[in-house]
Amino acid sequence: MVSKLGLGCMRMSSIWGGPTPDEAESVATIHQALDSGINFLNTGDFYGAGHNEMLIGKAIKGRRDDAFISVKFGAIFHNGQWIGMDLRPVAIKNFVNYSLTRLGIETIDLYQPSRMDGSVPIEDIIGTIAGLVQEGKVRHIGVTEITPDQLREANSIHPISALEIGYSLADRQIENDLLPAARELGIAVVAFANTAEGLLTGDLQAPIGADDHRNHFSRFQGDNLVHNLEKVEVLKEMARAKGCTPTQLAIAWVKEQDEHIMPLVSMSRRSRLPENMAAMEIVFTPEEMNLLNTTFAIGAIKGGTYLQR
Repeated sequence: MVSKLGLGCMRMSSIWGGPTPDEAESVATIHQALDSGINFLNTGDFYGAGHNEMLIGKAIKGRRDDAFISVKFGAIFHNGQWIGMDLRPVAIKNFVNYSLTRLGIETIDLYQPSRMDGSVPIEDIIGTIAGLVQEGKVRHIGVTEITPDQLREANSIHPISALEIGYSLADRQIENDLLPAARELGIAVVAFANTAEGLLTGDLQAPIGADDHRNHFSRFQGDNLVHNLEKVEVLKEMARAKGCTPTQLAIAWVKEQDEHIMPLVSMSRRSRLPENMAAMEIVFTPEEMNLLNTTFAIGAIKGGTYLQR
């Protein structure tokens, strides 16, 4: 069993070449999360070139049984730049052993390719991880950023336990076919990017700074952003009426979509924990849910989806 809220640990490391966050605060954040009942810790072996796994290993030392560790693999970075994927069976076997060493554990609870790029047959990827399950190095197999057909194929090779995918009020396209497929197969959904790169926090103003990485996303550009922020005003007004923040509402909405969906929230400071945990207690009236679903219907947000930019 895992907690209903997951802790994303990516922000605890420098993934795009920026400064490394305060490591002591990051470890303290993991400790407080575990003490609060949040046991799902999400990382990638490429977060900070292994730094993230070493950090988690330090944080869970002596309390391995308190944590459920989810690891993504396959993305290749150089000097802070993504340069491709490596999903070859020989690479997967190499990756998992490095991850186990950095984490200081004997078994990874959930192991998943960071995406399927078509370079290696799915049967080879999932089959290799299934072999790691047999060896005792992996407990459950997950997948990330995948199509419904790929999900079904992967599950036919070995039971898939979880699908990690971007999902928010602003990114609902997966409701058409991917979420129904996961539900049909009994696969849990780990939903990241609940605030759509900050669009739904209520803090954003147009235009954003020229050096803001979100300029790469069309939804944050020009008239698209102006239009999208008008939609966010509805979220802000509801948050004021309910005495919470737009961010909390965005997380709560994801939580309310289905019992098999877990919001995954990235944090690197203890101060963020109380607000995000409180979001899990928010409930909506039918009228409130209808207003959000209508305002943020599929296609209501202008610009590319999370994956399409």
